Amino acid sequence: MPGEVDLSVSVGALRLSNPVLAASGTFGYGIEFAHLVDLDRLGGIVVKGLSIQPMNGAPPPRMCETPSGVMNAVGLQNVGVRAFVAEKLPALRAYRTAIVANVFGYTVNEYVEVIRVLEDADGLAAYELNVSCPNTARGGIHYGSDPQMIAEVVSAARKVARRPLWVKLAPNVTDIGILARAAEEAGADVLTVANTYPAMSVDFRTRQSRLGSLTGGLSGPAIKPITLRLVYEACHAVKLPVVGLGGIERPEDVLEYLIVGASAVQVGTSNFVEPTACVRILEGVERLCLSEKVFSISGLKDSINHKYR
Repeated sequence: MPGEVDLSVSVGALRLSNPVLAASGTFGYGIEFAHLVDLDRLGGIVVKGLSIQPMNGAPPPRMCETPSGVMNAVGLQNVGVRAFVAEKLPALRAYRTAIVANVFGYTVNEYVEVIRVLEDADGLAAYELNVSCPNTARGGIHYGSDPQMIAEVVSAARKVARRPLWVKLAPNVTDIGILARAAEEAGADVLTVANTYPAMSVDFRTRQSRLGSLTGGLSGPAIKPITLRLVYEACHAVKLPVVGLGGIERPEDVLEYLIVGASAVQVGTSNFVEPTACVRILEGVERLCLSEKVFSISGLKDSINHKYR
């Protein structure tokens, strides 16, 4: 209708009602927020990472503030994939929003086994492979830092997954295009760019880390300009759709990610500060589009003007 904005977007084979998804690790399993947020308003929910066995996670404290950001070391705490299917997923099936299962493992076979369990369950739209984990079979080298290891994980997952495969890339690399192409050639359908940035925060008085772990992942507004560049580079390195993730707290942030090429975005750290952030940002996006006479948000994708000031 005149005066309304079409917020729907396509992310590969998925058609989403809008481009704003809640990021893995910041929105629980989704159902914890149902009393605060109309989950059907969201474009999607990426549930917290799932492993083959339950994990207790890292020791506290798990979060600390930094200038313009947050550091976390949660340690991928989760109930395990079988408990998720039995206890969490049935409640999520009541909602229309797309549910994406974030998957991780410490060997290639662990990724495969998690997906095998999920393949037998209804109610999921896609899988997001977290390739930022250390490969314990290769001395702890992180999958996300090596294109060959990314290819091995994605290829193995592709053989057992009928649903779309999203690959969540690490940001601390020299050339994200090399990793993006490795994922694309191995069978990925979508890229998520990017995970948190490895970082440290210490207290000089105690001589200790401010986290229960020595290092953690930096997120929040401080990382947005860096990740915006990574999204732009990934979009121009591959033909796959890219979902942007990093430092989104305002409606303008969403549109800026779309302009550099992202098909959709994920909101992460803002959910810790403000549980209703996704809906607030989405409503702001609609108002902003109306004020700028943008009546189809998908038309903004990859519309950056290359005439520099």
